[in-house]
Amino acid sequence: QVQLAESGGGLVQAGGSLRLSCDASGRTFSSYAMAWFRQAPGKERQLVARISRSAANTYYAESLKGRFTISRDNAKNTVYLQMNSLKPEDTAVYYCAASIFYNRDSTASYDYWGQGTQVTVSS
Repeated sequence: QVQLAESGGGLVQAGGSLRLSCDASGRTFSSYAMAWFRQAPGKERQLVARISRSAANTYYAESLKGRFTISRDNAKNTVYLQMNSLKPEDTAVYYCAASIFYNRDSTASYDYWGQGTQVTVSS
């Protein structure tokens, strides 16, 4: 079992920045590819970014390229999401997730999830 806990969400004005953190425990963190998803009211939970076990490979949703950066520190069992130039449409609950496999986009491919952290971007 892997336990994941997100933190760092909050209220920010458009154009501002936030850094989300996801702390992992319970299993060998470095064995898992990690991802960030987000879910806005009335919408499906969608992939934001993912990162491979060694951090050699990353992937971003096309609309977020250049604004968001995913990273990980395996020594600290932590994955991060740096969010810059935030827009009101970025408002959502952001979730951390873990998978044995990299290169997976669907929520069904991830077995472990955090509780989510709310990000609200105001105009």
